Formats: sequence, C-alpha cells, structure tokens
Amino acid sequence: MAYDEELASRVRTVLGATSGVVEKRMFGGTSFLVQGNMACGVLKDELIVRVGPDAHEEALARPHTRLFDITGKPMKGWVLVAGEGYASEGDLRGWVRQGVEFAMSLPAK
Repeated sequence: MAYDEELASRVRTVLGATSGVVEKRMFGGTSFLVQGNMACGVLKDELIVRVGPDAHEEALARPHTRLFDITGKPMKGWVLVAGEGYASEGDLRGWVRQGVEFAMSLPAK
C-alpha cells in the first residue's frame, strides 16, 4: 500500500474549492500543493502536514504526531499525523487548513 486512498479522498474533499491546488505523487504517496508549494499529503496511512518551522514544535506536541523523517534526516516544519489525530472531520480540516495556510504564506512557484 503506497498510500491510503480513502484518506486522500477525504483531503481532496477538505481542499474542495481551494484555488491553485495540484495533486502530485511524492514521497511514495500523494501530495497536495498550493501555488506550487506542498501543503499536505498522504503517506501510507498517515497525513503529512507542512506546518512551517515556527509551528513545528507546537505541532509535534499535539497527540498522534511525529517527525516527518523518511530518509534518516528529519524535515523541520513537517509532521506526520497518525489516524487518531485526523479521525474526526474537524481534526482533518484543522490539519489541512494549517498546511494550506503555510503553503500560501510562501512565494508561489
């Protein structure tokens, strides 16, 4: 299983009418870019969220999160969220919104 298609579908629904969203295969899963910058994605059954360096520690302090480290080199500003952390629609929306807001704060690519 490369990624959880049901979770990806839920993310697509949350992104809905967000302008400038492009879905792209990355990290062995699927990622959602906003204005050319990755906002979030799905890797296996976990949600990848790009929260940015300033929100990194706060995001890691939340339940069901861990460092985004698939190569042995953790990526600061990115977290992985386990299923319990995005189980409710409200939790999933919150994480996706945080990723989108960070991506939109960056210059468009």
